[in-house]
Amino acid sequence: MSTTNIGVAVIGAGMAGKAHAAAYRSATTVYSASLPPIRLVSIADVYEPAAKETAERFGYERHDTSWQAIVEADDIDVVSVVVANRLHREIVEALLTAGKHVLCEKPLSDTMEDAEAMVAAAGRASTIARIGLTFRRSPGFALVNKLAKDRTLGRIYNVDASYWADYAADPAVPISWRFKGPAGSGALADVGSHLSYLAEFVADSEIVSVHGGTLNTVIAQRPKPVGAISGRGKVAVTEELDTVENDDVAAFSALLANGANATLQVSRVAAGHPNSLAVQVFGEKGAARFDFRHPSEVKLFLHDAEPALAGWRTIVLGPEHPYWRGGLPMDAPGVGVGQNEGFVFQARAFLEEVAGITEADSLPRNADFADALRNMRLLDAAARSALAGGTTVAVGE
Repeated sequence: MSTTNIGVAVIGAGMAGKAHAAAYRSATTVYSASLPPIRLVSIADVYEPAAKETAERFGYERHDTSWQAIVEADDIDVVSVVVANRLHREIVEALLTAGKHVLCEKPLSDTMEDAEAMVAAAGRASTIARIGLTFRRSPGFALVNKLAKDRTLGRIYNVDASYWADYAADPAVPISWRFKGPAGSGALADVGSHLSYLAEFVADSEIVSVHGGTLNTVIAQRPKPVGAISGRGKVAVTEELDTVENDDVAAFSALLANGANATLQVSRVAAGHPNSLAVQVFGEKGAARFDFRHPSEVKLFLHDAEPALAGWRTIVLGPEHPYWRGGLPMDAPGVGVGQNEGFVFQARAFLEEVAGITEADSLPRNADFADALRNMRLLDAAARSALAGGTTVAVGE
């Protein structure tokens, strides 16, 4: 592949697929390191109306109705895989064998066996395979990570983290791939995969064991849809019900390598919380908290004030903080930033790596498949803890 001209495709035209498609379109407009020309080639989805609409909306040259077409295309070099987790392995292995660079959505797969096989395939490949851990690109989360890393907070004592979503709170939401799979492949894998890597990120330490795991399915059956489902939201349903196989709510506690404790809670049935992601980090010198619903602010408390003035301060994010300067068209303090920008920064980092731009002159690299496998092992430990009544399970055992 010539790095003088990079052809891009996205497999999957759902909500996250659109985020990837838009991110590649915007990636050339942020930061100063020069990218080679980027060609937006194809959006692929088995549901052709979604593939066609997404390709037209984001300026891609064409649309395809099979992932095999992307594998076989000579004009495509870089591919994002944004489909059901159970489909990742077959698609990713085929893309790598065909010499494509791959950016796979999290989690890596829905089984440990498939995830391990994907890591092995990435190791054999001559091209780059990366996982999208998008929230690490948030300026707010990145600042909290910096506060832990540079010891502003001192020794970390504990982390409190939650990710509440309501996309499945309505029992009338139809059955889909998200509601199928083994224990732990529901809310724990969907939003918990984000929360678990973020808990480690903001504490600047890895989770070594989990305990107190719980998994709960609160809506046991859901109606079948009348037609195809693309993205989220209400669609027409039939009167026929199908069984939900995985978890709506999950929680677990964890021990980190630095001695800190963490408590993590996730839900896909949290009414009134469409996308509520928040962390608090407590240390010997103070504390920091970040709520993604207020993405331009980090709250900070430090033991350095006069007693009469002690309290939480609000840090308004701006050009002196991670990802901000040059990463936004208006990179002034307090200008809005959110999850969409995270996808842009992620795509930019991936294209820079593919183009051979040195990391010193670019954004930090995306996580590799080994990191993605470790994240799955963490979630697997949480699921096994839950199935064993909350017992302590070491990550990776």
